[in-house]
Amino acid sequence: MNAKSAAPAKVMFEIYRDAPGAGAYRVVYFSELEEHERDDAIEQAMNGQHVFDGFVPPGDGPKARIAALLERLNAGATLERDGIRSELEGVLVN
Repeated sequence: MNAKSAAPAKVMFEIYRDAPGAGAYRVVYFSELEEHERDDAIEQAMNGQHVFDGFVPPGDGPKARIAALLERLNAGATLERDGIRSELEGVLVN
């Protein structure tokens, strides 16, 4: 397996809101983007409101936790940065 095809040891992500104060909460996994997807994904995140960022190990488990959190936020739950960190405790890595 060459270095390009090796799975990353951790995946960088950002949770952002489409429109500050009103848009849908979304997540982008930067470390998993193909080269041709990066510019669009970064632009979308930069145009939105930054909510939280961090690293998770690769795999479906951490993504499922983040997806469940986004469902709650999009349904109206209110969490500040520390609350999000608490919700993702156990899947965040340094």
